[in-house]
Amino acid sequence: MSCSNCSSGGGTPRGCKNNGNCSSGGCNKLEVFDWLANVALPSGQSPYDIVEVRFKNSRKSFYRNAKGFSLHVGDVIVVETSPGYDIGVVSVVGELAKIQVKKKAPGFKPMEAKKIVRIATQEDIDKWSKARALEKEVMYKSRTLAVNLNLEMKISDVEYQGDLSKATFYYTAEGRVDFRQLIKDMADQFKIRVEMRQIGSRQEASRLGGIGSCGRELCCSTWLTDFRSVSTSAARYQQLSLNPQKLAGQCGKLKCCLNYELDMYLDEIKSFPKTDTRLKTEKGNAYHIKTDVFKRQMWYAYEGDNSGLVALTPERVREVAKLNADGKKPFELVEFKEIVEVKEPDYSNVVGQDSLNRFEHAFKAKKKKKKPANKRPNDGVSTERVVPTSNTPLKDGATVAKRPNKRPFKNKRPNSPENPSSNEQSA
Repeated sequence: MSCSNCSSGGGTPRGCKNNGNCSSGGCNKLEVFDWLANVALPSGQSPYDIVEVRFKNSRKSFYRNAKGFSLHVGDVIVVETSPGYDIGVVSVVGELAKIQVKKKAPGFKPMEAKKIVRIATQEDIDKWSKARALEKEVMYKSRTLAVNLNLEMKISDVEYQGDLSKATFYYTAEGRVDFRQLIKDMADQFKIRVEMRQIGSRQEASRLGGIGSCGRELCCSTWLTDFRSVSTSAARYQQLSLNPQKLAGQCGKLKCCLNYELDMYLDEIKSFPKTDTRLKTEKGNAYHIKTDVFKRQMWYAYEGDNSGLVALTPERVREVAKLNADGKKPFELVEFKEIVEVKEPDYSNVVGQDSLNRFEHAFKAKKKKKKPANKRPNDGVSTERVVPTSNTPLKDGATVAKRPNKRPFKNKRPNSPENPSSNEQSA
């Protein structure tokens, strides 16, 4: 969420400092865009006197503007409560508030609604900020009191009233909890009126907020206002694996987003044949594995054959089923073999990295390569080299002396008496 409208200059939002949910209107929970703000009312029609007021986290309520204050979205106002008064922020005004009343509160009676007392002053805002600062410490202390009384309950949130006379404690529990002694202990320690309100796990996640597995903020804390029941059949219709760790949200229940595309899946599945029918062929019987709704393909596998899966269209499945009903068996499921073999992926070079010894071949080839000898033109003369030996006649009848078979050792002195010189050995 952006805090460009409520930044205090250093990138931190001003207001209640409640994880960025500030009171200046920049990043509100369940924020509503007033698309009727620029629409002028007909002449002679007075503005709608019911406004929607937002309190801590996602709690909202409707109040009547009996005194005719000029209110806008984001204004901090003082409203009636029993007892005392509370402070909230205006979230919806005008004709859009009338639509919200019809949608969220069908039996709402405007004349019985509580009134707006005044626009909050600086003193009221300072008192309200002090109440918000006390909530975290009071919640931890109340949890300690509940543990000392061995109560099976979890206090998840505390909301102070704007006049510091009352506090509402939100808790979750599996069954009924007798918290009469807990209320007495909290009233004695905190010196306030105490109200206990039990909420469900989904309401708890909506109030606290968080990040879902999709990487976005929770739907229940940003825009979702009604919680519909979600069953495991919604996952089956969408061909999802029934893994509780993947299907459950932060509240521990099934994710609300499983219902978003369920209606589309139900409409498309009506055009597919039943999956419990086994197809009979001469090659063997085949049973259904999975269905791809978007590609309109049904995957079948032969019994006892692990070679692969066969992708069929719904029309082909009906055709084979009709042949089986008439007592006939096709040779195989498809006229042309379209078996998809299941192969293990090759992870040898996943990231496209070059081999470490990619330069060895070039280095070896360069090392073996020799420079070509400088050849002279022979001009018709033979270039064969004659090596003179002892029997090779030379000019003037001279002969070539024989070369020694072994060269003298370099580590021995040539003039020692034990080792005569090389000239003497050759002689």
